[in-house]
Amino acid sequence: MSTLRPFTVDDLFKFNNVNLDPLTETYGLSFYMQYLAHWPEFFQVAESPSGEIMGYIMGKAEGHGENWHGHVTALTVSPDYRRLGLAARLMNFLEEVSEKKRAYFVDLFVRVSNKVAINMYEQLGYIVYRTVLEYYSGDPDEDAYDMRKALSIDVKRKSVVPLTHPVRPEDVD
Repeated sequence: MSTLRPFTVDDLFKFNNVNLDPLTETYGLSFYMQYLAHWPEFFQVAESPSGEIMGYIMGKAEGHGENWHGHVTALTVSPDYRRLGLAARLMNFLEEVSEKKRAYFVDLFVRVSNKVAINMYEQLGYIVYRTVLEYYSGDPDEDAYDMRKALSIDVKRKSVVPLTHPVRPEDVD
């Protein structure tokens, strides 16, 4: 059993156990504070009955016109709480917020080597929109998939027509 609730500043002192996963991108405190200040409605935590952080999602809204979208910056669930559907619940939450913001789609970047996450996102309705070459600065040999899911405003699903060629990080808008 878990509760989804808004992420708070105090959670920055309690979420290290979740960030220890090698596939989780960890940022400086100022980065988390920026998201909390600018997009608090996109920042949620899954909490156990004992108050332990089980996972969290951090995102934002960005773009213009038909490129207006919700973006998943970070989604992670502690290894102790995986396979319980928490990641899907957190993704569903961010998609609902994006719908309320009248976004055309939700996107995220995932390591090409992270097959478990890619499979989960595909089960949630995401497609590989494009490959971003050498996306991860700490690992220049690792590419990313830019995965997308169209939302209800994108009736013609134009936002999820895959690109046929890879792009470089500087070409990502």
